[in-house]
Amino acid sequence: MPKKVVILASGNGTNAANICRFFHKDNKVVIISVFTNNPLARVIERVKEYGIKAEVFDKISFYKGDLLKTICSLNPDLIILAGFLLKLGPEWIRAFPDKILNIHPALLPKYGGKGMFGNYVHQAVKDNKEKETGITIHYVNEDFDKGKILFQKKVKIDLDNTIEEIASKIQRLEYVYFPKIIKKFLTNQVNEG
Repeated sequence: MPKKVVILASGNGTNAANICRFFHKDNKVVIISVFTNNPLARVIERVKEYGIKAEVFDKISFYKGDLLKTICSLNPDLIILAGFLLKLGPEWIRAFPDKILNIHPALLPKYGGKGMFGNYVHQAVKDNKEKETGITIHYVNEDFDKGKILFQKKVKIDLDNTIEEIASKIQRLEYVYFPKIIKKFLTNQVNEG
């Protein structure tokens, strides 16, 4: 039986689409659904190419637990947060312990927490004159960006790099490593530590 994956996304959907592309012809992993809280999210169009329908939900169904019930009924082996901005509550962590992964566009524990996403992270990295940044793939727990780290990859940056250049470097890392780490996780080959 193939491993079943659900993706939660809020926006552009480039990471979600990249993951769908990576597993599109894989007979051991299937992306069974993509859910988004944004009816205008570009992820809806992006994943159609891979035969996946993105389902839109509203905040009421999210906070009342309807979305969690729906996803529990799908019985996924893994839930991926790919640019998903809503905070999952403790009931999600109880339902899917160590089965929810997120990617963060910085080297946690630096530049994590509430409000630290997208260009806000890159701006903070630039403002602090960091010489490197990177990605962190981690388990999701009840606190923003505090779950156990599975994988990090660094990239050098220059003081004269623009926010867009930093974002581009991060995006390249995300595209290369996020699907690979997901696959390793699903085949129990992630070296945690």
